[in-house]
Amino acid sequence: MKEQQILPSSSSPDGAASRDTASRDAAARREKRKARRKLWLDIHLYIGLVAGAMLALIGLTGSALVFWTEIDEMLDPAMFTSAAPPEGEAAFAPLGRIGEALNAALPAGAKPGGVGMPRNESGCYKVYYEDAKTGDTRRLCIDPYTAKVLGDRVYWSKSGVAHHSFMSFLFQLHWSLLLYDVAGDPGVVVGLAAILLVVSVFTGVYLWWPSPGKWLAAFTLKRNASGERLNYDLHKLGGLYTAAVLLAVLISGVSMNLDTQFQWVVALFSPLSAAQRGEIVSGPADGRPRIPFEQAVDAAARLYPEGRLENVGFPKDATSVYEICRTDIAEISRFIGTRCAFVDQYSGEVVGVRDPVHGTAGDVFMQWQWPLHSGRAFGWTGRILVFVTGLVCPLLFVTGMIRWLQKRRAKRFHRGAGERAGHDPSHRLAASAEKASRT
Repeated sequence: MKEQQILPSSSSPDGAASRDTASRDAAARREKRKARRKLWLDIHLYIGLVAGAMLALIGLTGSALVFWTEIDEMLDPAMFTSAAPPEGEAAFAPLGRIGEALNAALPAGAKPGGVGMPRNESGCYKVYYEDAKTGDTRRLCIDPYTAKVLGDRVYWSKSGVAHHSFMSFLFQLHWSLLLYDVAGDPGVVVGLAAILLVVSVFTGVYLWWPSPGKWLAAFTLKRNASGERLNYDLHKLGGLYTAAVLLAVLISGVSMNLDTQFQWVVALFSPLSAAQRGEIVSGPADGRPRIPFEQAVDAAARLYPEGRLENVGFPKDATSVYEICRTDIAEISRFIGTRCAFVDQYSGEVVGVRDPVHGTAGDVFMQWQWPLHSGRAFGWTGRILVFVTGLVCPLLFVTGMIRWLQKRRAKRFHRGAGERAGHDPSHRLAASAEKASRT
């Protein structure tokens, strides 16, 4: 006969030892989970204390800037809107005439950065240029039908934030918290804060993650809850429902504020083309003058006529190129349908192109960043999602601060209650009696 294995019974010493070991292991696992949760909770808390107010301000300004063009036109319609004839855009003056009007309107020594095209039949040509005398960045608008100057105003002032235009003030507040004007910070502080906030979003999702069987409660507000519980649920659900959009906006913000470092990281996974890195250059002048911008537009359109002309970037120096960008090109992408052709400023030859079709995986990833940040990748739906997410940011900061203060108050209360109990003779007698009963 085979010898039967005898298992320890529950009442045997071996069975009791097994239960004790299992109980201790379970307790150890619980303690590890608690310690891990406390670590992530502390990280979430301290990031919120350090960068939460920044998030609130950046979020609010970001919500406004989702519609910055519309707000700009609403605040100064005389400068940014033109009277469209019945023919609409078909009656636009030739670009050569716009170029002549621009050259006549610019003061001596001015350095124009480019021309923004009218966004509709009632729009205008927008030109940002640096004033050689003051160092200010000014904005000049030209009527697309008559080629007359509609206005020429300061956009960003070198003399200080009080002299900025309203939209420039909002942009400066959004991407640098005005530190660029005050201390010359090119967005590093906000970029680093955004990295911390990315970590905060991930820790928030980890802390929210529900136990089995509690998923429905994790997605909903508790009914008839106390004020403290309501505050907790608002913080939890506000963060949960905006987490995906907030991550996209934060990461894309890092790509713009810390662009060199961000591109270096992206290049570790996929190379970036010269067009994406901004390294396309013109050939030698050989005594030739710079071609007018309308000639560069025509050269680009011969190769890449698709889409709507959006803007023309002017060469920054003697080796730079024209950058001709067209958008709404459904053939290349529903989401980032923008193509920029680079034109030699002397020969008029197209020397490069940047779009999702011709680029590397790294190029395409970089080209997603601005459409994601602005919400334009998904049209009006995307813009509204980014707008709402920006409004939720102050809610997350305020409810997080309230939650932290509630916990601090509770800790002080329990600490004080313990100290009072320690000095209470009746409590000490009761504790002695309980200890005696256990022994």
